[in-house]
Amino acid sequence: MLSVDRRRFLGASAAALAGALSGCGGESAQTDTGTTDVDGTGTAGTPSLDDARVGLERVAEGFAAPVDLCAPAGVDRRFVVDQPGVVWSVTGEGRAEKPYLDLRDRVVEVSGYSERGLLGMAAHPDFAENGRLFVRYSAPNREGTPSNYSHTFVLSELTVDPGADDPSPEERTLLEIPEPQPNHNAGSVVFGPDGYLYVGVGDGGGSEDRGTGHVEDWYDAVPGGNGQDVTANRLGSVLRIDVDEGTSSGSRTQSDDVDSRTDGKPYGIPEDNPLVGREGFDEQYAWGFRNPWRVSFDGEDLYVADVGESAYEEVNRVTAGGNYGWNVREGAHCFGADSCPAETADGEALVDPVIEYSHSGDGPSGAAVIGGYVYRGDEVPALSGAYVFADWQADGRLFAATPDSSETPWPISEVSVVGSPSLGSNVLAFGRDGEEVYVLANEGGVSGSSGTLSRLVAP
Repeated sequence: MLSVDRRRFLGASAAALAGALSGCGGESAQTDTGTTDVDGTGTAGTPSLDDARVGLERVAEGFAAPVDLCAPAGVDRRFVVDQPGVVWSVTGEGRAEKPYLDLRDRVVEVSGYSERGLLGMAAHPDFAENGRLFVRYSAPNREGTPSNYSHTFVLSELTVDPGADDPSPEERTLLEIPEPQPNHNAGSVVFGPDGYLYVGVGDGGGSEDRGTGHVEDWYDAVPGGNGQDVTANRLGSVLRIDVDEGTSSGSRTQSDDVDSRTDGKPYGIPEDNPLVGREGFDEQYAWGFRNPWRVSFDGEDLYVADVGESAYEEVNRVTAGGNYGWNVREGAHCFGADSCPAETADGEALVDPVIEYSHSGDGPSGAAVIGGYVYRGDEVPALSGAYVFADWQADGRLFAATPDSSETPWPISEVSVVGSPSLGSNVLAFGRDGEEVYVLANEGGVSGSSGTLSRLVAP
């Protein structure tokens, strides 16, 4: 196993860690980046991305398909989520020999190419004190899931001993959603700056948001689907829940009464969720998504990368109650029709993405956007303030776009990865520890040991 400087791996300074919300994809404090000059270019707070280059520092390897990095504050380890159903502990010495958590007995078996499995994990902001982890996985059909459906979406809370190598987790299921098809499962679970848990949910799979498990909606030009309906199921949306309602100081025990929470649910509903008091599911925060694979925060800005159908990929800056268009539109373009409306039948606007690229044009190309982070670290000043992302089929290339309200979608630049080690052919996800950004990748499939965790560093 490769060794790295422990202090470097554990993130920036203690002050930076204290200022960042813990957990996978948690909040990154927006800061004034000042003037950044790289090769003589750059302006205050908005560095040029021309000729931006990064190097990689290998932190750990030997994973099958690493899809998430969880970096809780206050502990000396980080967690890598491996899609077959294992969570690995990672320290400055690399990956542990034995799994930290082994959930394979409750996750569907995956092989070859698969979008099911263990897909995301978030640590409670007070994990070092309460040991609460939140995991999202694909389970065999549970009660309430039709027999002709693929699997059951599960969001669970695991309570562990945060200091133990053998944490002996206690599991409590928070939410189950019947999933009709094996794909479009999203999987991100992240804590926002408001302390609530955000959960990405795909449209139910298949193609075009139609077929088994897909409902009729208000738009007649394309049959279906779940992305444009908020009343039949929770598919095609981002959920927002309060995992601390009814608890004392954000902690509880397994004996706490579920009925003390909202409507007998094992979580609370934030009172300002957009559908509270309206028709629809109270958990839903935003909708109109196909496959919101990775989700992240930059300050209060919520970024959702939504995998497209066959022509366009997109990244959205999401606000409460926003409708992001699928399957009326793919990206900012009409889907399955020569023309399409810019709003719903009720006058609700369909929101354009802030980043968009085609499968066949100039730029990233590829087939599935892999959402990342707005870079606020110190290692690569050229990326300061830019949203860094990838595409699953872009052969290990990285891309960046600087938030710019004067031009939408934002211009995209390629970020050259130089030196050794190489990134790997398939980027699967990004992670963050303090303010520094990591890349999780493999050589394809959900088995084997080609998966790696690398940190972005100066070239």
